[in-house]
Amino acid sequence: MGETTHGLIVKAMSGFYYVQCPEGLIECRARGVFRKRGQDLYVGDNASVELTAGGKGYVVAVDERRNFLVRPPLANLDQLVLVSSTCEPVPNLLVIDRMIAVAERKGIEPLLVFTKKDMADASPYARIYRHAGFAVAEVSNATGEGVDAVRAALTGRVSAFSGNSGVGKSSLLNRVDARLALPTAEISQKLGRGRHTTRHVELFALPEGGYVADTPGFSSLDLERCEPILKEDLAGCFREFADYVDGCRFTGCSHTKEKGCAVLEALARGDIEPTRHESYVSMWNQVMDLKEWELK
Repeated sequence: MGETTHGLIVKAMSGFYYVQCPEGLIECRARGVFRKRGQDLYVGDNASVELTAGGKGYVVAVDERRNFLVRPPLANLDQLVLVSSTCEPVPNLLVIDRMIAVAERKGIEPLLVFTKKDMADASPYARIYRHAGFAVAEVSNATGEGVDAVRAALTGRVSAFSGNSGVGKSSLLNRVDARLALPTAEISQKLGRGRHTTRHVELFALPEGGYVADTPGFSSLDLERCEPILKEDLAGCFREFADYVDGCRFTGCSHTKEKGCAVLEALARGDIEPTRHESYVSMWNQVMDLKEWELK
């Protein structure tokens, strides 16, 4: 084996992996051992690279992952930035809560960002999620208000952005780092192009440190299909339930309607936000009959 180095896979495209190493960005192929094992390589993997002639190399091993998402294929995320607009379109709180639950299950810290605060008041939504224990930013892409807070939250972390079309995700990323130059809805419509033409996943280094994933976008449906949560695990994905779940009168409490449920008592006192519990009940009802073997 030749000289080896270690780095971060920042891009995967057409069978090539681009690994940011101390020596620079190295274009790599994967050794056949990964194919034999049926093991995929993900952007975000920390990889060992065997260097070859011409400044290229082969990925020969990857470190154990802290977490990963199947779609889009991303590993070792510190943060999932959930972007919603205060209007046009208004936030779908169930969708937001589904995505938060997946992030919590994976050990990825959610950051809530509500855009278009110059057009409508973001504080009612921000209050819900701050009360639930999450970091929240209220942003105007038009004026730049709140963008510094988002930029600070990205510094030193590996982050991915999620948001439906029209919420201002691309505009926000361009505000965070103009070098990204992502096409926005307005620009794309004028040019007659799709809103976001990215077909691969890539991590971009931020000036202050950290990486942000530019992805083709992913929806709550993708996460629901690829990252299902069993009912036994669901309460653990709602962090504001943590102080109460062990105080229920009956073992196996679903926290949906039982007498003596400490979660419902906390809800009645105002310690848990009604919309958050409504989302929990909706998600629980959807997976109440789902069995672990059905996920395999």
